[in-house]
Amino acid sequence: MVRQIKKAAVLGSGVMGSGIAAHLANVGIASIVLDIVPRELTKEEEEKGFTLEDKVVRNRISENALKKLLKQKPAPLASKKNLQLISAGNLEDDLDKLSEVDWIIEVVVENLEIKKKVYEQVEKYRKPGTIISSNTSGISVEAMAEGRSEDFQKHFLGTHFFNPPRYLKLLEVIPTQHTDSEVVSFMKEFGENVLGKGVVMAKDTPNFIANRIGTYGLLVSVQEMLKGGYSVGEVDSVTGPLIGRPKSATFRTLDVVGLDTFIHVANNVYNQVDGVEKAAFETPAFMKSMLENGWLGSKSGQGFYLKQGKEILELNPDTLEYSERKKLKAASLEMAKQQKGSKNKLKTLVYSDDRAGSLLWSIISPVLLYSADLLGTIADTVVDIDQAMKWGFGWEYGPFEIWDAIGVAKSVEKMKSEGKEVPAWVTELLESGKESFYQEDENGEAVYFHNGEYVKVEKNEKIIDLKLLKKQGKVIKKNTGASLIDIGDGVALLEFHSQNNAIGPDITGMIYQAIDEVEKNYKGLVIGNQAKNFCVGANLALILMEAQDDNVFELDLVVKQFQQAMMKIKYSNIPVVAAPFGMTLGGGAEVCLPADRIQASYETYMGLVEAGVGLIPGGGGNKELYMKLLNTIPQGVEFDLQKVANRVFENIAMAKVSTSGEEARENGFLSKVDGVSANPDHLIYDAKQVVLSLHAAGYKPPVRKKIPVVGEPGYAALLLAAQSMVTGGYISEHDLKIAQKLAYVISGGKVPYGTEVDEEYLLNLEREAFLQLVAEPKSQQRMQHMLVKGKPLRN
Repeated sequence: MVRQIKKAAVLGSGVMGSGIAAHLANVGIASIVLDIVPRELTKEEEEKGFTLEDKVVRNRISENALKKLLKQKPAPLASKKNLQLISAGNLEDDLDKLSEVDWIIEVVVENLEIKKKVYEQVEKYRKPGTIISSNTSGISVEAMAEGRSEDFQKHFLGTHFFNPPRYLKLLEVIPTQHTDSEVVSFMKEFGENVLGKGVVMAKDTPNFIANRIGTYGLLVSVQEMLKGGYSVGEVDSVTGPLIGRPKSATFRTLDVVGLDTFIHVANNVYNQVDGVEKAAFETPAFMKSMLENGWLGSKSGQGFYLKQGKEILELNPDTLEYSERKKLKAASLEMAKQQKGSKNKLKTLVYSDDRAGSLLWSIISPVLLYSADLLGTIADTVVDIDQAMKWGFGWEYGPFEIWDAIGVAKSVEKMKSEGKEVPAWVTELLESGKESFYQEDENGEAVYFHNGEYVKVEKNEKIIDLKLLKKQGKVIKKNTGASLIDIGDGVALLEFHSQNNAIGPDITGMIYQAIDEVEKNYKGLVIGNQAKNFCVGANLALILMEAQDDNVFELDLVVKQFQQAMMKIKYSNIPVVAAPFGMTLGGGAEVCLPADRIQASYETYMGLVEAGVGLIPGGGGNKELYMKLLNTIPQGVEFDLQKVANRVFENIAMAKVSTSGEEARENGFLSKVDGVSANPDHLIYDAKQVVLSLHAAGYKPPVRKKIPVVGEPGYAALLLAAQSMVTGGYISEHDLKIAQKLAYVISGGKVPYGTEVDEEYLLNLEREAFLQLVAEPKSQQRMQHMLVKGKPLRN
């Protein structure tokens, strides 16, 4: 049987239910969202003469939830158009529609009896073979399925998404003893390949994996704060990026999650365990007082932090009063900052005897022991536990990876010296002569300790690991800024690895070398990497330095070489596919635009943002975006050339950045034939498949052609729009100067409307305008401000 999920039903339209529906829509799956029928009219409904029998009233709860999707931040929808894939209904009138869907996801209130009643109704309408799952975060999945038919139980399991579903990668899959193994395998594959999730197999235990360990770790941090006399701000100052955790650290995370939600999750475990573990999950008294006061965090306006004007105050847990936020100061922190990577920083800190070291050891060591103690109970492997914490809580490293980083033997010795009980299997690992939970095999691939031996870490075949390929000697060429790597099947990959992947002469030079090499010996080229962002633009520091030294000749040469490198990408004899993700700004976008295809990640924030630093795109971005939009117009169809120029002008002048891969398509950076990958781990694989398909189809480079421009009349129209923005106070006089240069380039200069020009002509206009703006003092001020402050200056 070939199983597919084309349509789904989501039962429950709260934040999670509507968020899951939005995520399904983002990956192209239609859904119907059902919720309860209101028992009374609103004042507005009464005034309009509605009754409780009117459909608009009966669907009100789910309809309102879908409307909220358009306003929520961060946006649940990758494109507002995706809302068209979601319809609203209710749990009384529309249950018959469950027979039309392939997957039913229950997201109703966390009450076992209510859930069981919902399933009783669902079973009357679902067709046999339809998968049904619960998004519960704490109720037993086994208990929910009790009393249902054999077919229902075979197709029932837990699928625990993390909030917000679009952005958090983790999906915990929890089968019951009755769940068909085929259904489990399908949902794992579907979760990874279609939903773009990191899937871990969890056992049916309280809070499953991530929330069990994450909640424990947060409560340990609170308890250690109280015990050691630390402040809220001091704890947060050392439990964030310094140790490989999110910027929200400990207490800011609790404020974002909501104290009511956190205490509910903690109580899930508290009510189902006993002894020492029960005590660990007891909510501290001051947090119960906060809950009673309604100090829930961000959603109530105050929690562990309170913003007053521009100042952020921290809560004193003893007095429940707010005071100036503090940061922890200690010698070990200064030492740790000198280390590269959070693993080395952690190792330095946890063995230090000062206040920072003592705090971190007291917070981290219990989590390591707790994770080890739960192995086999909440999950079968250390890999599942580590991945759950990385994907669900944003940790850079999971508990067992952290343990390896600080040294298993050394840490266990310290734990035992403090009278802590170390799980027997960890002691056995050390006694057998092994020193870590993870190792590398002879091929450089990761293996992990499991049942007394090392086992290879299984991974989806669509994951191409560039670090592993480099360890295996697959680098063809490299310099300080980029490497050319053989990724198999006759395809090479050009990886940027300069600081922030900023484009400088080293990357430009490697583009030339890469194209030449691939044309001789390979089927095609992927341009991609696995850094934090694809590319944040050109090397701004280099440009500013040359500009301040008045090295016009040098700058002209650098910009011209970059332009020609982009033309080499465009007209090479092999297919080139760009694989952008994350921040793809300025020069990063310019690298993508001339490629034969773009295979973007679902989360791609693409834009030509040079106006923010007082410039315009200099690598051909203006021309390429203009041509890309022209190419979307079918041959023989009459169109308004000015509208195309206006759209490109607005896009670049306003430095618009897409909020997703799909929005990049709406902004004109991606065409209909370009793709978007739901799973970021599969991006390079997907791009590679595009290269192979283009090669198999007998790839031929594009034919050079003339480009129609709007000329002087179009230039005047663009200037009029810019001038009106100055008059309205929307842009500054210097913004106007940038807009004038941009308008001249896009319009094609002093030529009649409709004149056809070649690409080199437009590149020369662009380069001349770029160099003129670089020499402007106010543009240099903007560049300096961006380099120092990391944000644009509006001068």
